Amino acid sequence: MNNRAQIRILPDGRRLHMHDGPIDVIVEAFGAVSEIEVAYRAAAARFVGVLDELCGELAFLRRPARTDGDLPSGAIARRMLAAVRPYASQVFITSMAAVAGAVAEELLEIMTSAAKLSRAYVNDGGDIALHLAPGEKFVVGMVELPDRASLFGTTSITSCDPIRGIATSGWRGRSFSLGIADAVTILADTAAMADAAATVVANAVDLPAHPRVVRVRACDLAPDSDLGERLVTQSVGELTPDEIRDALEAGIRVAESLCGSVLIRAAALNLQGETRIVVPVETGLAPSPSPATRDGSPVHA
Repeated sequence: MNNRAQIRILPDGRRLHMHDGPIDVIVEAFGAVSEIEVAYRAAAARFVGVLDELCGELAFLRRPARTDGDLPSGAIARRMLAAVRPYASQVFITSMAAVAGAVAEELLEIMTSAAKLSRAYVNDGGDIALHLAPGEKFVVGMVELPDRASLFGTTSITSCDPIRGIATSGWRGRSFSLGIADAVTILADTAAMADAAATVVANAVDLPAHPRVVRVRACDLAPDSDLGERLVTQSVGELTPDEIRDALEAGIRVAESLCGSVLIRAAALNLQGETRIVVPVETGLAPSPSPATRDGSPVHA
């Protein structure tokens, strides 16, 4: 039995916090109190087995993804692989690129299967799965710097939109990045899809071999990293406006391609104070300027 997991209601009385090893999740549900309680109990019961389940298939999940071949056993692992497979023939990627989003998705599905909720979100370290009943909406904040609260705008996601996943990646985040983006925020149909795409687009925002970009082998920082000897970004010096433009343009090209193939619905790319938005005009998802969301949360009412 897992005795590591820490599960508690936060002091605000609304949100559930669950922590186990590298997994740190915030959950908030809306609806009747009795339904929220059922949802939280279901999420907690599922959460205690998540880390052990993933560790049991870690060797598989750290391998470079393939477009065919064997499937993992666990539900979360299968979500992870499905999210990264569209990229497997073009770039190096492992199923670990979608782990946080897939965990968020799994917990949200457990909650919505157990209880009737008007809205809910599961935020796994900034990668977020959303539930919206008909007529409901969320306001989502977008960050410039994932290592601290720095919102540059918000956008509304309604029940009519296909978006149910949000993820942010960049060299300043908690995971390693091959690129130099401060933050890339992706909106997609699922959290696992958003997670995988955020990794791919953030890696593409780059200036290869630039002298003011410090890179270190991933295995020197974390011997068991799925990135092995690949160089990951550790610091980025001040760049010229032209260099910032060139790096962002490289990421924009990838994001536009992913929008065209409907792997993502929108993207926001940030580098040293410059922001570029990639969003099909028909979606109407361009963010509105906003100094902050309520209590700094990336999702609010």
